Amino acid sequence: MRKRKIITIISRICFVIYMMILVYFLLLSDGFGRMNGYTEFRYNLVPFQEIIRFVKYRDYIDFFSVIVNLFGNVVAFMPFGALIRWVINRKVRWYQAVLYTFLFSLCVELLQLVAKVGVFDVDDLILNTLGGMIGFLVYYVLLLINRRRERND
Repeated sequence: MRKRKIITIISRICFVIYMMILVYFLLLSDGFGRMNGYTEFRYNLVPFQEIIRFVKYRDYIDFFSVIVNLFGNVVAFMPFGALIRWVINRKVRWYQAVLYTFLFSLCVELLQLVAKVGVFDVDDLILNTLGGMIGFLVYYVLLLINRRRERND
């Protein structure tokens, strides 16, 4: 029981640090053009439009932009999906983790739109939610492996 409590505390601390880093990169980072802002609202409401554009024109777009936009959004939200179970409750199911990831991503996208520091992009919602789902599945597989190992010991 004590081991579980320590893991919960460490997971919550990691989650808070992760959230601070994520918010910095998604809303404040000068490296991603967040500090200059826009004068008008920028958004994309057409699903898969930007994903297809980045895949189709990958040879003409700088490699870093392609990686950040396609894989960065997925990888950035994997810890959210993995840690949400420890932060909220150990009984969070996969569909709840997906819903929490989607809602958090929606909040971030809306903040970017309202603050005019990024583009509200439905493709980002899709990729971020996919990342949260993958993170949850990785966590769940590791949990099953650990339980099986403990039973064998």
